[in-house]
Amino acid sequence: MADSGQRGQVPRRAFIGSYTAAGGPGLVTAEVRPDDGALIRTGGLGAVPDPSYLALSPAGDMLYAVSETAEGAVAAYRVRGDKLEPAGPPVPVDGSGPTHLGLHAGHLLTANYGSGTVTAVPVRSDGTLAPAPSGQLQHTGSGPHDRRQRGPHPHQVQADPEGRWAVSVDLGSDSVRVCALEAGVPVLHREIALRPGSGPRHLVFHPDGGHAYVVNELTPTVTVCRWDSGAGSLRPLTEVPVLPGAPAGDAYPSGIVVAPDGRFVWTATRGEDVLSAFRVEGDGLRPLGTVPSGGHWPRALAEHDGRLYAANERSGGVTWFTVDAKTGLPRYDGSLEVPAASCVIFG
Repeated sequence: MADSGQRGQVPRRAFIGSYTAAGGPGLVTAEVRPDDGALIRTGGLGAVPDPSYLALSPAGDMLYAVSETAEGAVAAYRVRGDKLEPAGPPVPVDGSGPTHLGLHAGHLLTANYGSGTVTAVPVRSDGTLAPAPSGQLQHTGSGPHDRRQRGPHPHQVQADPEGRWAVSVDLGSDSVRVCALEAGVPVLHREIALRPGSGPRHLVFHPDGGHAYVVNELTPTVTVCRWDSGAGSLRPLTEVPVLPGAPAGDAYPSGIVVAPDGRFVWTATRGEDVLSAFRVEGDGLRPLGTVPSGGHWPRALAEHDGRLYAANERSGGVTWFTVDAKTGLPRYDGSLEVPAASCVIFG
């Protein structure tokens, strides 16, 4: 066990989601060792089926998980030290295949990939979830990729940095939607079209509040955008490849994070199984290089305390990397075995 208490530090924890249908344990808790960032498993919970993505309350006392199934649900858990306790039954989201969730304006929003919808579930004052959604937004549209873009497929939903808007990223319709909540119902404010066939998956905001980066799954690129919070508007500027040359085989970007100081952006790419690093340069990104992800099929990427953590789904583990403060390049340091790992967050 780490000696964080003796050092006068509050122990930091990681929460890992996994695909139970692929042999994953459900939810896993781990302590983050302060000296080297290593993850030490402390517990877990079978939880709902396929808790593939997680979110923490601002106070860190509640954990929320999607259940990425055909029926689709979300669940809440109280964080009790190293333990998780269910805080009420799972709540159906009236949509299939929820892949992401985020807190916004007193609601838990889910991006339902299968049904092409975004659902708002009310969050009570004690952090528990109301028994039924308060509203839903149906995405529309399609793209040129015959197999993956026959209809809308929102893959991510989150609040913007100022908490004014909810932003959903739609892989199926090559678009980003900016929404507001009106009486608990997500209402479309603006839809921004990205390059046809790009397949946008996830978006991350720059700390300057004026830029955002969208990682594209169907073409291994990042779209650099201008973000105007006052207008609730996203403007694409340029598109940057995440790999230095043509991929040797399958290449499906997944996660994207930006450094807290805003100097670097990193992405994960499945198939090629690499992490890519970029330096932020005004309205663009300069590629710095790639390193192996330390496993197979890195589905998610997170930054914590100057380190990167990748959830490698098919090899079953979370790997961590020290980031060179000058070059921005990650260096592999270690891994924690978690079968079918899909997400890692910190609190």
